[in-house]
Amino acid sequence: QVELVESGGGLVQPGESLRLSCAASGSTHTINVMGWYRQAPGKQRELVATVSKSGTIHYGDFVKGRFTIPRDGAVDTIYLQMGGLQPEDTAVYYCSAWTLAGWAGGRDYDYLGQGTQVTVSS
Repeated sequence: QVELVESGGGLVQPGESLRLSCAASGSTHTINVMGWYRQAPGKQRELVATVSKSGTIHYGDFVKGRFTIPRDGAVDTIYLQMGGLQPEDTAVYYCSAWTLAGWAGGRDYDYLGQGTQVTVSS
């Protein structure tokens, strides 16, 4: 089993930056990919970014160069560095993780954190 704990959410003004953190614990050796989802009120969950153990990174189309997904170690700790935040980025951001089988099988996730709220407002 893997536990994911997010931190770093909060209230920022439009145009500002914010960094989210996600620490994985437990059977982290089973993780092949980690990433971030977000879900805004009344909207579907959308995938923000993922990073694999080998370093392959994918971003959602809406990111448009504003966010990056640095990591520490293999995939035990990841971050979401967000810049140029806009009100439409307001959402709960969830850390996610996949095993090799889960990622290859196209699962939405194998593990999901509790989420951290990001609010962008003036």
